[in-house]
Amino acid sequence: MRVYVDSDVLIWHLRGERKATAILRRLAGTERLELWTGAMQRAEIVFFMRPDEETATLSLLSRVKTQPVTQPIVDLAGAFYRRWHRSHGIDINDALLAASAATTGGKIVTQNIKHYPMPDAVAEKAW
Repeated sequence: MRVYVDSDVLIWHLRGERKATAILRRLAGTERLELWTGAMQRAEIVFFMRPDEETATLSLLSRVKTQPVTQPIVDLAGAFYRRWHRSHGIDINDALLAASAATTGGKIVTQNIKHYPMPDAVAEKAW
């Protein structure tokens, strides 16, 4: 099963949050789970990493697979965005991650649980 790690959890880990590190270790050590992130979540991290974070960031991301943005994912994400943007404040990146999880049968691990109200996307709070 795929577990999509939201960018907030990855960033917290990179910034030294022990709870984020613990959840990533637990997930990585669980049999039959694959760690994934969405393409836009990876972009958020890579685009905004600090120069002194490059080595650690790229090392972490080398251990997490990245879901490409495909036409079915974009189409479903558009529906999610239109439905949930006003009521829950989701952004395009949230909608794309939710659609990735819904399309592939994975679940999302995040600290921003309110951004994933979609019944088709299973999300759980990281800690």
